[in-house]
Amino acid sequence: MQFVDKAKIIVKAGDGGDGSASFHREKYVMKGGPDGGDGGRGGNIVFAADEGMNTLLDFKFMRHYRAERGENGSAKNSSGKNGQDLIIKVPVGTLVRDIETGKIVADLNKPGREKIVLFGGRGGKGNARFATPTRKAPKFAQPGQKVKEHEFELELKTIADVGLIGLPNVGKSTILSVLTSARPKIANYHFTTLTPNLGVVKRYEQTFVLADIPGLIEGASEGVGLGHDFLRHVERTRALIHVLDISGCEDRDPVEDYYQINKELLQYSERLADIPQIIAANKMDITGAQENLERLKDALKDENVRIFPVSAATVSGFEKLIDSVIDILKELPPVYEFEEEELDDGPQYEDGFEIVMDGDVFVITGGVAEYLLDTTYANDVDSMRRFQQYLIKEGVIEALREKGAREGSVIRIGEWEFDFVD
Repeated sequence: MQFVDKAKIIVKAGDGGDGSASFHREKYVMKGGPDGGDGGRGGNIVFAADEGMNTLLDFKFMRHYRAERGENGSAKNSSGKNGQDLIIKVPVGTLVRDIETGKIVADLNKPGREKIVLFGGRGGKGNARFATPTRKAPKFAQPGQKVKEHEFELELKTIADVGLIGLPNVGKSTILSVLTSARPKIANYHFTTLTPNLGVVKRYEQTFVLADIPGLIEGASEGVGLGHDFLRHVERTRALIHVLDISGCEDRDPVEDYYQINKELLQYSERLADIPQIIAANKMDITGAQENLERLKDALKDENVRIFPVSAATVSGFEKLIDSVIDILKELPPVYEFEEEELDDGPQYEDGFEIVMDGDVFVITGGVAEYLLDTTYANDVDSMRRFQQYLIKEGVIEALREKGAREGSVIRIGEWEFDFVD
């Protein structure tokens, strides 16, 4: 299966159903009162963390998601049925980010966790709701609330307690296979690992999840090599095992390698640089490893980092390393959670209005105009009468006169155009 850890999708909650404009009708009742029911609420958009998924591949092929619209109201004060929520399943560890605002709206960091990210539109009120002692037979109802479309970015960040980091080909995948039952693809060339591999380490009664993060290279924080594609998988880890090829068998200096990787972590995110590290000095079975180990210890003598000489090839030196990791994890907080923000997606209308000229046309904009567009039926006489009364009440008619509007002047609100009647 192809591993995909980023995808963009277009999502829309359900619009609200329209209210009904209906009147009671039955035998011997000549003029029944209004009995139009309310429209149903639109369906919500819900994201859910599914343990059975480990890639965002499906979202590359299906990008549009829409919840069900609310049902319209009907006669006999019958309210419309609410639209069904749409549940979108994603792998555990997925972040949902609104592209327009940049807000993280959901962090699906636990199996089974669900989060409503978009609420369906409210249902419109039926004409029975508009009846008053002076207006006993309203012939209009309220439209359901229309909700807008959002584009979300899904970003999968591996959930693991401990991450194995280091340059390519230092033995991270081999160490993962030694410490866990995971069987990653292993070969003697760079970038064998193209996806994060997970395994569970068990030591006596203690367990933790270990992730083999693909090899980083110089410039990774700027997107070079696998760069940003996999640095994100380090972000949730609570501790890091920094694997070094202590033998220097590829003509590399393990001391320089250590500083290079830490530089990349710091440049990508200060939080990554603050994650506790221990060093696994791998390939101790190769000639020259002991001399390099002593140089490394000397170079890092003033840094608070523990060094464990190990050999994945001979499976030696790992007991003390695992015990040290378990001790560190006992003192650390749980897996990192990103702060979630709510989207201000409801019908929020600003006070007031503005009148501007478009040639000879008077254009009304602002919260008053938006509210009227959302709550008026253009083909209903009573609804349009209410529309006119609202314009008078809010001072729009008087403002139009002051701007120079006269009988027959063209007025525009949104896509509506009508003649000014004085």
